[in-house]
Amino acid sequence: MFRILIIIESVNHSEQKRQRRKSETILIIITLIWGGTFVVIKGALDDISPLFFVGVRFLIATAILTPFVLTKLKGFTKPVLRSGIILGVIMFIGFSTQTLGLQYTTASKSGFITGLAVVFTPLLQMLIEKRMPRPGNLIGVVLVVIGLYLLTSPAGASFNIGDGLTLACAFFFALYIVYIDVFSKKISIIHLVYLQISTVMVLSFIFAGGFESIRFNPTGNLLFGLAYTAILATVINTYLQTEYQRYTTPTRAAIIFTLEPVFTAVLAFLVLHEILGMQGVIGGAIIVGGLIVSELSDVLDKWGLTLWYEHEQS
Repeated sequence: MFRILIIIESVNHSEQKRQRRKSETILIIITLIWGGTFVVIKGALDDISPLFFVGVRFLIATAILTPFVLTKLKGFTKPVLRSGIILGVIMFIGFSTQTLGLQYTTASKSGFITGLAVVFTPLLQMLIEKRMPRPGNLIGVVLVVIGLYLLTSPAGASFNIGDGLTLACAFFFALYIVYIDVFSKKISIIHLVYLQISTVMVLSFIFAGGFESIRFNPTGNLLFGLAYTAILATVINTYLQTEYQRYTTPTRAAIIFTLEPVFTAVLAFLVLHEILGMQGVIGGAIIVGGLIVSELSDVLDKWGLTLWYEHEQS
């Protein structure tokens, strides 16, 4: 009987690892799509005001999702409404500060500073969920921070208001990552995604009308930017993140998302001709190294326990 239980536990553990690897692969694809948004939005902001851009982006996304929830209206219970609106408010602050910041900083630098969410995530995870990240994850965070420092500190580039807004964005995206982990395990994914997106849409139009001089020049560049960010980066990515992030930890997810500035740097170089330099290349390589260390955290933990056991026996 004891042997059967061990076999069942081993099978369940293997299945969990397969599910985690699949989910983390999907998170990497999400990150690649996000990496492209910095370049796309940077170009689109020539033809539209920032908060209005966010509003139109999420209006399109809301319109796409509406037919899928019309037959599931009973699912909008009070706990669902509360959770979806909380996530939507956090998401709105994150996207708004990021989009506003892109007016004053480069696409590649914005991507790098957004990656600092990896620093805030384990701290927020401890405060909100009372869960300690694994040692391997924390080593990965340290490596990523070193890489991000190299990436965000090019010679002669001072810290400006755009960088400050983007740093605020990083904090709220970290908060979002943790609360996705809290809510997505309890609530219908489609309802949660719809409420997030529609909340961001409403708040964006309210703040655009109250705080900015609205510009809208429907050029081909802008229309492409809206299509890319609304369909790929909003509808598809929000659904995939809400669905699959729950199979890994917030800290591991945040480390995966730090690949975003690496993807952004490559795309910014190819499309906008922004030069990264050798220091940036080294920083990007260290970020990838931090990701690998985090992915091997299970092995590192076992190795650490083995060393501890051998030390205790000697």
